[in-house]
Amino acid sequence: MLDLGFIRENPDQVKEALVKLNTDAPIDEILALDEERRTLLTEVEALKHQRNVTSEKIGRMEKSEDRQALIAEMRQVGERIKALDGRVSEVEERLHEAMLLVPNMPHETVPIGKDDSENVVVRTEGELRQFDFEPLPHWDLGPVLDIIDFERGVKLSGTRFYVLKGLGARLQRALIAWMLDLHVNEQGYTEIYPPFVVKRECMVGAGQLPKFEANIYHDVEDDFWFIGTAEVPLTNLHRDEILKADQLPLYYVAYSPCFRREKFSAGKDTRGIKRGHQFDKVEMYKFATPENSYEELEKMVDNAEDVCRGLGIPYRVVQMCTGDLGFAAAKKYDVEVWAPGCGEWLEASSCSNCEAFQSRRANIRYRPEPGAKPEFAHTLNGSGLALPRTLIAVMENYQQADGSIVIPEVLRPYMGGVEVIS
Repeated sequence: MLDLGFIRENPDQVKEALVKLNTDAPIDEILALDEERRTLLTEVEALKHQRNVTSEKIGRMEKSEDRQALIAEMRQVGERIKALDGRVSEVEERLHEAMLLVPNMPHETVPIGKDDSENVVVRTEGELRQFDFEPLPHWDLGPVLDIIDFERGVKLSGTRFYVLKGLGARLQRALIAWMLDLHVNEQGYTEIYPPFVVKRECMVGAGQLPKFEANIYHDVEDDFWFIGTAEVPLTNLHRDEILKADQLPLYYVAYSPCFRREKFSAGKDTRGIKRGHQFDKVEMYKFATPENSYEELEKMVDNAEDVCRGLGIPYRVVQMCTGDLGFAAAKKYDVEVWAPGCGEWLEASSCSNCEAFQSRRANIRYRPEPGAKPEFAHTLNGSGLALPRTLIAVMENYQQADGSIVIPEVLRPYMGGVEVIS
């Protein structure tokens, strides 16, 4: 959430940013509601002051008839105050709902562009493997090796579901365990095992509601929301808290299954396991001070790259332009892995600095020094990495001419010593 004062003082700047973001938000409605709220509050405060002054006057009056006249007058003032307070509450609720629809503002270093076609490739690492045979896509490799079962996934749950089987399931589990160990043991993150369903206020705090409600699975009876990323519970670990400056930065990492309705991706990536309603992900998350958050963003990207380096998979880092930045991010990088069977770069990580956008929604503050006024912390999130895209990259990059898949060395201890899936 943006600061209301910033919108009030810089409406044209906010509207210009919305154009760059290729989106819209009810800025004029927010300004009108804010003006109405402040006008109402001015009237309420004036009436309350009048009531207080008159109450003191009544207490000093000797004649009963004079007191009764003023008491009757103040009764009318009290009714007017009550009516105005109700109107203020109504306006404030509408204002809050409108504010939740405003995206974050892009950082000044974000390139301007209309959509993902204008994202900027920052760097590419690793040599693309040259095959002396035609590499197969994972949707052919998986069934032949009996490690992915598409038909039974559809039988169980419908389209965009699949079953990982045997060494395919173990390879996925190995990737998750190794990535967690890497982030914890070598990069200093603290592992969290969060709930996979959360309360509504957690979704609002992380910026998922109300913007993305149509894409979120929801248990209506208990008003529980299935997370689309561990970013949601990690954001809310410190909701409504005031942290100490010497606690920051805080590094967290969590594995979670993720649930997302892919209703807005019809026709996209329909083959294979690239895009499903359920997937696994290892998520990095940071709470930082405003002074250090962009340095922490670059470190987070490097942490995600470490996963690709360890697996020996070619990858590239892409900076999102304004038109592809997303709702909560002020600046974002994607780490894309090369999938030679699919013949495309697949997004395996998005690393974002949300600045104070989420912390303002979730009321996460820190005290710069003892006795100082609390300020909103900056929050950062990044996949480290997401599955099944990483699984696809391993399968397709490590495939052999006979259809087998060599297991990357870093994963073999997690595979019980298995070196080849054949």
